[in-house]
Amino acid sequence: MAGREITKVLITLPYQGRHWEKIAEALSPAQIVRCREEDVEAILAQIQDADVAILADDISEAVRDAGKKLRWVHCNHAGINNSARPEIFARNIILTSSSGRSAPVLAEHAFFLMLSLVYQARLREELQKKHQWLPIYQGTKGLYGKTLGIIGLGHTGKEVALRGKAFGMEVWAYERSFAEAPENVERYFQQEKGDDLHEFLGGCDVVVLSLRLSDESYHMIDRKAFAAMKDGALLINMARGAIVDEQALAEALSEGWIAGAGCDVFEVEPLPAESPLWDLPNMIITPHCTPAVPDIAANCVRIITENIRRYRAGEDLLNAVTRKDVYTK
Repeated sequence: MAGREITKVLITLPYQGRHWEKIAEALSPAQIVRCREEDVEAILAQIQDADVAILADDISEAVRDAGKKLRWVHCNHAGINNSARPEIFARNIILTSSSGRSAPVLAEHAFFLMLSLVYQARLREELQKKHQWLPIYQGTKGLYGKTLGIIGLGHTGKEVALRGKAFGMEVWAYERSFAEAPENVERYFQQEKGDDLHEFLGGCDVVVLSLRLSDESYHMIDRKAFAAMKDGALLINMARGAIVDEQALAEALSEGWIAGAGCDVFEVEPLPAESPLWDLPNMIITPHCTPAVPDIAANCVRIITENIRRYRAGEDLLNAVTRKDVYTK
């Protein structure tokens, strides 16, 4: 692929100091225009002749439509579904994200949810408040020796697999396709080769969701999926809420189709107060928040500057979204 020139870049990132200096150096000698994210009028004026946009958040419909010359848009966060619209692909705009910037702690968070469920953290807290010394683990098995199934073996999925091996778990993975056998995975299922999702789910003791939300993955975990899972299985969602049919999840938890669930993401956020998920004893809820890695800004800058190099060299970009990732819900 031939190299590509960068002439004008619109940037809404708030970075200063060394982080900003690295981005500016990587973009030189292109014209750089910085706008505050909230200054919509200035953004709409400057985007009209920009060929590249590096944005703090998603690209809005107004900005996308005004940017007639855009060739590459980078959104500086992980979940890209709000930007992955058909119009982007119809215009052959390259769309990338900063996915992976927090992968290690997202994986830690997944294990926090698993362990909270396995060791009955909510019940343990209640008993401690009552000063009650009661054994609660008769018949309970830890994570060791269990099968960990990961749907979506991207940055976070790979970190979950690594930690699963450290816990002595057998690791399975389900992905659209694999170019090569995944590291730290004993058994892997490929959707494009016809491997069955429900067969995968039926073999797992813990299922971790770490895939992109797209039209294809919307409500992937529905009543049929829950029915295919073991009655002692756990579901952990660190991806996007709309991948799970929450009505089916509430039913599966209340009727014992699965043993428990831990979710950091929900289809509507904040999770509405009337949601039945709040009151289920086998449900752990965290409000879409994870502790930060030591320098998340530096991680983002590394992704952005490497993609600037790749863009100019005509190479494939990191975290590029494809037409298969389009989301229209």
